[in-house]
Amino acid sequence: MGRLIIISNRLPFSIDREGDQLTLRQSSGGLVSAIKSYFESESSKNRGFTEKLWLGVADFPQNEWTVVAEKLEGRDFEVIPLFLNKLLYKDYYNGFSNSLLWPLFHYFPSLVEYQAHYYDAYVKVNRAFADKLKPLLQPDDTVWVHDYQLMMLPEMLRTDNPDITVGFFLHIPFPSYELFRMLPAEWKSSLLKGVLGSDLVGFHTHDYAQHFLQSVKMILGVDSNFHNMQYQDRLVKADLFPISIDYKKFNTACDDPETKQHYKDIRNNFEGKKIIFSVDRLDYTKGLMDRLNAFEYFLEQYPEWREKVVFILNIVPSRDDIQAYNDRKQQIEQKIGTINGKISTITWQPIIYRYTHLPFNELAALYKAADVALITPLRDGMNLVAKEYVASCSARIGVLILSELAGAANELNEALLVNPTDIVEVSNAINKALTMPQEEQQHRMALMQQRLSDYDVIKWVSDFLDQLSNVKVEQEKQQVKVLDERTGSQIHLHYQMAKSRCLLLDYDGTLVPYAKLPKDATPDDELRALLASLTADPGNNVVIISGREAETLEKWLGDLPLMLVAEHGASFKPKNEQWQQAVSIPDQWKNEIRPIMQLFVTHCVGSFIEEKTNTLAWHYRNTHPDLGFTRSRELINNLSQLLQNTMLQVVDGNKVVEVRMSGFDKGIMALKIVNDLQPDFVLCMGDDTTDEDMFKALGERAYSIKVSNGSTSAQYTVFSQQKVLQLLRKLMLPLVNKQQYAGT
Repeated sequence: MGRLIIISNRLPFSIDREGDQLTLRQSSGGLVSAIKSYFESESSKNRGFTEKLWLGVADFPQNEWTVVAEKLEGRDFEVIPLFLNKLLYKDYYNGFSNSLLWPLFHYFPSLVEYQAHYYDAYVKVNRAFADKLKPLLQPDDTVWVHDYQLMMLPEMLRTDNPDITVGFFLHIPFPSYELFRMLPAEWKSSLLKGVLGSDLVGFHTHDYAQHFLQSVKMILGVDSNFHNMQYQDRLVKADLFPISIDYKKFNTACDDPETKQHYKDIRNNFEGKKIIFSVDRLDYTKGLMDRLNAFEYFLEQYPEWREKVVFILNIVPSRDDIQAYNDRKQQIEQKIGTINGKISTITWQPIIYRYTHLPFNELAALYKAADVALITPLRDGMNLVAKEYVASCSARIGVLILSELAGAANELNEALLVNPTDIVEVSNAINKALTMPQEEQQHRMALMQQRLSDYDVIKWVSDFLDQLSNVKVEQEKQQVKVLDERTGSQIHLHYQMAKSRCLLLDYDGTLVPYAKLPKDATPDDELRALLASLTADPGNNVVIISGREAETLEKWLGDLPLMLVAEHGASFKPKNEQWQQAVSIPDQWKNEIRPIMQLFVTHCVGSFIEEKTNTLAWHYRNTHPDLGFTRSRELINNLSQLLQNTMLQVVDGNKVVEVRMSGFDKGIMALKIVNDLQPDFVLCMGDDTTDEDMFKALGERAYSIKVSNGSTSAQYTVFSQQKVLQLLRKLMLPLVNKQQYAGT
């Protein structure tokens, strides 16, 4: 099975110093808790990893490593510390990671700091991780890279080890394309290419995965199909894996005597009062000021709750060395002081504030004691506090108020979901939570707890690693094979032995080379003679299946006894019959699309519009490559948004963007033809994105060949259009000796 190597920005523990004494403290992040729980589980032992390693930046001097190493003996995993220059680390971590990626990915673009030296530091530190790991890697290792600080690392690892197994997981939101595109061109391209060095890319929610796929398509031109991408001759998958918690640990936490005592103390201290509880890191994404404003508004609008409710707010220290965080801490503390000073009485203080790390037993006791958990971040990748609270309510009494902008809201939809900036809505939700009947509380809690129990942290890790293994299996299946002489001979033998055959042939780029203008790609005498020879065999059914319009195909090839399919299947002409429409649609939609394409013609010299019966196409084959590609991404983005919830689809072809009616494509038409004919032999050849529909639809029923040097779903590739003609000529040559192929 090999080893499992976890890579994160920091090691899963920090060092507390008291005089000369060094003590280890486990980090409080969700990743650490998740991986640690998994390492301790039976699932981890049963998977059969020979070793488990964790690589991260050390927060202690290199000369203390010996002392620290002794304290780590006997753990479930080996620690690999990375020691970095402090100034370099600051520019990488406080700079690019947390002053650029963090605010941008959390939808705070106004807080982003675009500093070139931050980017340089980010690249250098990612390279330092790769260099540290490179001499340690073994062929069967599984490497799992975590989070936004290391987005370039997967590509760096793959460059040195092309066959490596790498997973990447992003623990924060991935922003919409409109936000991500704000990054400088080199930066955004490098980040995406870095992540695509992975085999599997994981996100917390469906939306984050879709945003990533959209950005990859728009910036790198890599399309996706059901979360799968073909990138640099590899299958890469992006999917959602909502991180969870150790459900059992939190659900049974109050069985511990120390937790029981904490719980008893809390209830005694606040006897007769309802408890609202929040625990968050100090960060502007957590919406702490909005939360305080909402609580203040609640006490003003519902004065009957004064002296009957207390809000326990615990803030966990974070990034204390960043001045903006210290400034925010002061603002929060001033606000708390204002509320307490204005509304409190001699015997009652509405807000109990603490700024500290909470030990597990005390945290669990607070979760269980709280009548309401108020968790309202402005943005959050997941928010495990919400899940921990739900799991800790073992009696199923308690109400969760949760921001609809947290990733957890996708799973915990029985919570009271609120817009965190709407203080009226949050205030009303607090009142509703405090007055909710126990029966309703229990019903909501039961549903959420069942969900968390079914997909706990062990399941989360196992799910990701299982999918990573599956992707590697799929990659092996999809290894693109160049059509060699041996395979060509097999196809030749099968063709000659078959009694009925179907040849599905694309036109542009397959039978003829691409022309500067579409009208110039007329078939020459040599091609017409080849097609005439193929169609002369009564066992052959030759189908030209093209994006061309019917009028052009009829003009060029209509006199030959073959089947013609125009506009990717919108219309077709069976052999020796008349043209038929597969779809009959009004074309008023073209009046909406044409002006948009015309605008892009104006902005992109050399591009032009081609209008067909059922299709509008914007060609950029004759433009400057970089400009044409950039404009095509903009056009696709504009059209995709415009055509949402319509019957039209945008097709990203080979140097062309097409708009056509959905519901028909080459794959659907090819499958229908093969099903109708039931031939003994099927050959399918094409060169374009639209031909991939045929390759996928026909699967093993056909010999599929793509004219390409890139990724494809076809079984084989050839590198030039001339090879197609050579293969077709060879098929018609009689077998000299059938026995000569017996061993092929």
